[in-house]
Amino acid sequence: MKQRVITAVVALAFFLPIIYFGGIAIELLAALLAGIGVFELFRMKGLAVLSFEGILAILGAVILVLPQERWFAFLPAGTDKSALFYLVVLLLLGIAVISKNTYTFDEAGFPVLASLYTGVGFERFLNARSATDGLVILVFGLFVVWATDIGAYMAGRRFGQRKLWPDISPNKTIEGALGGIASAVVVAAIYLLAFPGQDYFGHGSLLMIVLTILFSIAGQFGDLVESAIKRHYGVKDSGNILPGHGGILDRFDSMLFVFPIMYLFGVF
Repeated sequence: MKQRVITAVVALAFFLPIIYFGGIAIELLAALLAGIGVFELFRMKGLAVLSFEGILAILGAVILVLPQERWFAFLPAGTDKSALFYLVVLLLLGIAVISKNTYTFDEAGFPVLASLYTGVGFERFLNARSATDGLVILVFGLFVVWATDIGAYMAGRRFGQRKLWPDISPNKTIEGALGGIASAVVVAAIYLLAFPGQDYFGHGSLLMIVLTILFSIAGQFGDLVESAIKRHYGVKDSGNILPGHGGILDRFDSMLFVFPIMYLFGVF
């Protein structure tokens, strides 16, 4: 526990100023985290990230994360960076030709999905910060995720009896999940009251509370997805870059679901 607390304090001391100032720093951070996420997925599957497909997967994730206006201004007018990402996909499919079909279409699907999972997730994280009132929106999303995690942990320890999804994550309970949702709603309500001038990001206060329930559920589902991936590959943590916490995907699995869902519902 002591190691977890020390790591959390050090990470926040590094993370929070970057969130506050935004700009190039948070863009590079998001791209780095996406790249590490791809690396962790490759390692869990037992693949070498320093391979042609590994490098392409990281490149694809970075392309998805970085804003076109700053990083891909060299593209012809009217061309979207998605064209670059699709070029990565085409190169991955081309490995089947180079390898004389020892590398298959199915195998090419893994690096593409790894790039999408981490790339789009961290892109939406970055989109939240670059939106109008971006700092308020980004911190709102982070608070929902953190409140859900803390509330679920505390409620699960105190009241947990019925297993939520034992085949995937045997320690999670229904009571813990409900406690996480309740905690997120309380924190969101306080946060929205603290920023009444923000017009609740274009939504009414009641709708934002309803959406907070959805975001909390999405975050917990993202956690379960990461647990399912780790169980499938037979690993305890996605990595060990954060002592006491595991890997980047262990810490950001909920956010990789919450921010895309926030974007889908027009919060930013």
